[in-house]
Amino acid sequence: MKAHNFARVTFSASDLTERINETLAVWQHEDKVQALWDSDSSLWTNGDEAQWTGWLTAAQEEMGQVGHILRLAQELQTAGCTDLVLLGMGGSSLCAAMMVATFGRIATYPCLHVLDSTAPEQILHLEQQIDLQHTFFIVASKSGNTLESNILKDYFYARLQSLLNHEAVGNRFIAITDPNTSLETLAETAHFKTIFYGIPSIGGRYSALSNFGMLPSGLMGVDIETLLQHAETMAQCCSASMAVENNPGVLLGVILGICVRHGKDKVTLVVSPQIHALGAWLEQLLAESTGKQDKGLIPVDQEPVGTPEVYSDDRVFVYIRLAAAADAAQDRAIDILEQAGYIVVRLQLQDRMHLGAELFRWEFATAVAGSVIGINPFNQPDVEASKIRARELTSDYEKTGKLPSLPPLASDDNIDLFTDEKNRQQLELDETTSVLSYLKAHFACIKPGDYFALNAFIEMNAEHNEWLQKIRLLVRNKKRVATCLGFGPRFLHSTGQAYKGGSNTGVFLQITAEHKDDISVPGHQYTFGFVINAQAQGDFEVLTQRARRVLRVHLTKNITAGLKQLHALTAQALLTTNSS
Repeated sequence: MKAHNFARVTFSASDLTERINETLAVWQHEDKVQALWDSDSSLWTNGDEAQWTGWLTAAQEEMGQVGHILRLAQELQTAGCTDLVLLGMGGSSLCAAMMVATFGRIATYPCLHVLDSTAPEQILHLEQQIDLQHTFFIVASKSGNTLESNILKDYFYARLQSLLNHEAVGNRFIAITDPNTSLETLAETAHFKTIFYGIPSIGGRYSALSNFGMLPSGLMGVDIETLLQHAETMAQCCSASMAVENNPGVLLGVILGICVRHGKDKVTLVVSPQIHALGAWLEQLLAESTGKQDKGLIPVDQEPVGTPEVYSDDRVFVYIRLAAAADAAQDRAIDILEQAGYIVVRLQLQDRMHLGAELFRWEFATAVAGSVIGINPFNQPDVEASKIRARELTSDYEKTGKLPSLPPLASDDNIDLFTDEKNRQQLELDETTSVLSYLKAHFACIKPGDYFALNAFIEMNAEHNEWLQKIRLLVRNKKRVATCLGFGPRFLHSTGQAYKGGSNTGVFLQITAEHKDDISVPGHQYTFGFVINAQAQGDFEVLTQRARRVLRVHLTKNITAGLKQLHALTAQALLTTNSS
């Protein structure tokens, strides 16, 4: 395996080329690559960065875990395991979700499912797909106190108690957590089958090449040894002995950092179809790492590639091309954008196994970009705000049986519309205005340099995604702004940081719904439907506290019908809204 076969970064010429080359020269002259490998916090903000660079050697350390993972995989096969369910969020789930989407089910191995939602419909649909009698569960949480992972564990633990004898239930669970967490204590008390430990010096979003990413991948049959070998080769290519212009991590990171400093902060990810799920993993890495102190990258994933006229000059396109299964239409579309003068960064993977290299490249590049931007890429100060408010709402509900609510501003058949008083006043509409008028005024707030985000606290499925994609494209094509789409609570653990801590250029449409088929959370007075709505409300409140422009659309009846109605209203509202 030649390193140069997959380590190259190429980017199209632009007016930023000189700035990029100047910054690369500084990195070379000041030996900043060595400073990064030395975990020198002065490279960033002189904060606690040195405590969070364990990811630099994670692939090498994880090689020592491969044998343990393969032995566990054999044990599960011998035990007749047909399904594995990973209960995790953000960095604890997205690598595994990427592997499932990329490799599918591998013969003779159990089918891996990733559950990173509190939507009751999604939980019930997953339960219908698995054979509980032959299913094992992986509970993944670095901190050990992740709300979603814990209540999902409680639900399936109770379900298994109705099927198996008491002693057998704990044996169906595997924990991945850092040492000395509440999850470790629980796993020992409940006699989980085993515990795999995280590395305390690695934050969740940088943990893909540790047990959090490799254990579920190995148990579903992915060749993790080869993935890790590719990752280690990429680490060598990113070493301080490599000239910076040939260092794939430094070059990519400097390009992204310089783009942010010059207003091109919408990183539009275009990924070959067979590895498309890499985009979701990158989305959380970039947004959570760089979106803070009113600046940072806004990653744009799964936005279909358009023609040059639907874009503004705040974009940088990163084309991650799988050579073994390239898409000709994507190739043509990217060529056209490059010819139109947009910055295009091209990365190429020879095959799917080179994802291991790509994971390390992007971790390194994100750390470099953080230095160029001038932020700490390893903390997430704004992620906790929504989590704390959601916990407060659930705790208050158990005491009072009530969730604070306001009357809707406007209603239209299947839709109730809400916002805070400040946003309502800024829209300059009175309390009797229609849903259509509010949407029209909200879209009129979108200005050049902004982005539009759909935050949907509903089941993540193909039908819902299709209608939301149609809505985002209506906005992009009319307003010529970047568009983002996330399902809650999943996105709270990734892009939620950038939305609240990054630049105040987001215009948000939050979507919530009534949950007709709700299910109770064992040991609590509330349901999963309540939890996801509390998470939505907590996020809404924090967005408004940060003076973000946000409306909440609540679907009161059928969710799919409501999304169709919202699409029609969006199209109508945009007809009379000026383009940017």
